[in-house]
Amino acid sequence: MTHNNIEGRVAVVTGASSGIGAATARRLAGDGMKVALLGRRKDRLEELARTLGANTLAVTVDVSMRQSVLDAAAQVRAAFGSVDLVVANAGIMLGAPFEQAEIDEWDQMVGTNINGLLYTGRAFIDDLLAAAGAGRRADLVFVGSIGGHAAFANYGVYCATKAAVAHLTRTLRTELGPRGVRVKNIEPGFTGTELGAGMRDDTRRAELVGWREGLEILLPEDIADAIAFAVSVPRRVNVAELIVVPTEQG
Repeated sequence: MTHNNIEGRVAVVTGASSGIGAATARRLAGDGMKVALLGRRKDRLEELARTLGANTLAVTVDVSMRQSVLDAAAQVRAAFGSVDLVVANAGIMLGAPFEQAEIDEWDQMVGTNINGLLYTGRAFIDDLLAAAGAGRRADLVFVGSIGGHAAFANYGVYCATKAAVAHLTRTLRTELGPRGVRVKNIEPGFTGTELGAGMRDDTRRAELVGWREGLEILLPEDIADAIAFAVSVPRRVNVAELIVVPTEQG
């Protein structure tokens, strides 16, 4: 992979205030792309934009709210023009036994992990179709999870949302692939991010820390590298589904 494979493209990255989103934004900007940083935490986004330079834009957004995403899309186009790469990365993981889980935590996961991806993809799909129609690369990247096809006790709703991401990707490929838009699902295993830090179930939160400390987990930059590779390949190639896990996770 070389700089020239993605240099000059215009990207949107959601969940860019930390973890995989921030690492992906850094990687794409470093490779010569204009990058719009979308997320909820304004201060973090603006600080990241300052460190990355003039070709980045910080946009505060709640991806679970459709109008918020539409407003963000308008800001991105006003600054950078049409978009040809969307990394829908924003996600929430809140574990708890099914019979004890707080229902509003389920709502948060569905709102962000499913609705947020739908709203983000819809807000930029016309841009992606236009790029593809002009013979350029056009990528819609969903960041899923191995939880989309592996069972984890006490994470039923989270895993269900990620299974939805996986199947959404497959079905959208049947619609958009023939029109030149590459839809892909990147599925990380255990990665050193803030994912899960906000769950209310103290037992599950401690358990998650133990899982992560029990093996050499991935860095957010590892997933950013995978995304950068997947969008850099020739236009005729779609890295459609990419599972990236720590070696020790198997």
